[in-house]
Amino acid sequence: MSRIRSVTTSAAGVNRRTVLAAAGAVSLSAGVGYALRPTDSQAATPAGAPVARSRQASAAAPLAPYTKGTTLASVAAPRNGSGYRRLGDGPGWKRVVRDELAAPRSGRAGRRTALAAFVQFTDLHLMDVQHPLRLEYLRSHDVHAWRPHEALTVPGAISLVERVNALRGAPVTGAPLHFVMTTGDNTDNNAHSELEWFMKVMSGGRISPNSGDPGHYEGVQNSGLKLYWQPGSATRDHDKALGFPHLEQFLAAAVREVRSPGLGLPWYSTVGNHDALPLGCYGSHGDRYLAEAAIGGKKLMSVSAADAKKLQDAIKNAKDPKGAGYRDFLKAHARSMRSVTPDEKRAPYTQADYLKAHLDPAHQGHGPVGHGYSSANLDAGTQYYAFRISDDVIGISLDTTDAGGHYEGSVGTAQLKWLDRTLKDNKDSYAVVFSHHTSKTMTNTRPDPARPGERRHDGAEVISVLSAHANVLAWVNGHIHKNVITPHRASGGRSFWEISTASHVDYPQLARIIELVDNKDGTVSLFTTLIESAAPHRTDYADLSQTGLAALYRELSYNAPGANTTLAGGAADRNTELVLKKG
Repeated sequence: MSRIRSVTTSAAGVNRRTVLAAAGAVSLSAGVGYALRPTDSQAATPAGAPVARSRQASAAAPLAPYTKGTTLASVAAPRNGSGYRRLGDGPGWKRVVRDELAAPRSGRAGRRTALAAFVQFTDLHLMDVQHPLRLEYLRSHDVHAWRPHEALTVPGAISLVERVNALRGAPVTGAPLHFVMTTGDNTDNNAHSELEWFMKVMSGGRISPNSGDPGHYEGVQNSGLKLYWQPGSATRDHDKALGFPHLEQFLAAAVREVRSPGLGLPWYSTVGNHDALPLGCYGSHGDRYLAEAAIGGKKLMSVSAADAKKLQDAIKNAKDPKGAGYRDFLKAHARSMRSVTPDEKRAPYTQADYLKAHLDPAHQGHGPVGHGYSSANLDAGTQYYAFRISDDVIGISLDTTDAGGHYEGSVGTAQLKWLDRTLKDNKDSYAVVFSHHTSKTMTNTRPDPARPGERRHDGAEVISVLSAHANVLAWVNGHIHKNVITPHRASGGRSFWEISTASHVDYPQLARIIELVDNKDGTVSLFTTLIESAAPHRTDYADLSQTGLAALYRELSYNAPGANTTLAGGAADRNTELVLKKG
């Protein structure tokens, strides 16, 4: 009988089937996201609480394999050949069978049974674009350091929620979807304003994606600076010279109240560097000057290309992990700052704030309580946990951020030992591991200020732990904003797939459905299917409704100057069947 050990305790397990029966659980085929008692899992609901359930398919639409609403059917594609390109409906992406880790056997489609199915969101980067500490001015050196679509992250994310709510189930098996997992960088600037927007996007509510002046946008896009797209003015800025449109009411629409229906599924949360660190890179929570600047009334909007390069190089090369150099940079450019309306909602949030927001009943949505996190995480100062996905599968959410600063990741010794122990304790269950960072981007082993004596471990060491356990099927992550699927093979036939998914801020703005199936022939298959938001591929510049803005969000991201055009990955990184040999 498998059990999940708590992050902070190793209390003896309980009989899981008894717990499920007491909670009134139904079978896996009915689509349940199982949650155990707090003694068994950091993802548990309070004892005696109802089990979080997946959204059920309607009787009028029986579950069956399908392609509609996925990138198997259609993907946004340019309609014209040069300059600023309008989007329309393009051909879908075919499914590719990956056999590097096991040979697919004929007839498996008729034998297979569903183990679990879920959706991965990653790198939503919900942005308070008027925040005083933002680094837009780096665009004078690196054109992609600021993107013309950034004011539309909230309606774009809501449209992704709408897409998931419209899905009929898992595309390959037709099984109900169990949950959504978001693998970090849910917010962009580590601001309370953004954290509130994220919680409401996921669980439902009304959102005003605005800060500062409640009735007026104050930021780089009405600054008159040609460095940025000025949608509402006649200024011939650099982006309009590339074909970006004149949209007089764009900024008023971008800060207007919108409504999220919230996910119709339970959802879980994994933390990323932009959630844990101011601007995603600075371990500066104790810096009084930067904390006051975040809520203050001055904003830097332009610097020379040479100064921008110097600051960007310091960030990329981890020369300023604590933000002391950034503080000095802002002080040196104080006379160049512009006045904006102060707002305390822009204050940086701490790890405890992040956990409390998830535990807040106002943001419960379809559950589970805490969205994976529990009061034990709050007490221990941890952001990793395990949860039961189904009878045969557990999920493990890691915290790969480093509070010491810099945007690359690592894990501490305590967490790595907990991961190994949790996999051992659940050797009779398959395991899916979630994190923000990929194995190759876990290169930052800077000490955590809260645990200065604890060693930090890189991605190769995490791979070593995962490879030691035959029950690991997949490591699902984000961070790199690109679709990449990597096979990992170890001795003794142990193997797993690392599934890295593109962001929802950079084009092509995707999320991923992952299905786990037992082929009943000694192999397991993981099916990955990418989805776009529910917004139409074609935009209408006269339509600045919530849906119209989400469509514009995609088109602007496609045309963003300097954007990486390879983020969709190759065909073998998109819609796939990933075969594993498993007992």
